[in-house]
Amino acid sequence: MHNPSSEAQIRSLIGHWQQAVVARDIERIVSFYADDIVSFDAVGALQYSGKAAYREHWQACMQECPGPGIFEFHQLQVRAAEALAFAHWLAHCGGTDAQGQTKACWMRVSAAYELRDGQWQVVHEHWSAPFDMQTGITQFDLQP
Repeated sequence: MHNPSSEAQIRSLIGHWQQAVVARDIERIVSFYADDIVSFDAVGALQYSGKAAYREHWQACMQECPGPGIFEFHQLQVRAAEALAFAHWLAHCGGTDAQGQTKACWMRVSAAYELRDGQWQVVHEHWSAPFDMQTGITQFDLQP
């Protein structure tokens, strides 16, 4: 059953998490994740299990692009019930590398949230980019 109050809470959580990423605040970023999160990120491992592993991944991402970042969300959709919620959106993300080059692409994001002890937490996150099946090349140049 749809819950408008839960939906508003999830939208707020996503906004605060997005601000934490833009601020490059690793501790704040991972504060939104459940201890037992499972993430299917587009970069690195096949999956990250647990907050500690995902924190290390976020740290590595921030080191890869030490300059100003791009982290814009478009077409955000949220479905929320009393204790479970799901969201998906398109993210334009990237950053500036150590040589000063800015690189950004569009990614697809989906996330699952669970209300635990009165606090919404991300229990699953999935980032992906489409690829060409014939060449195996990721299609980072696609636009929404």
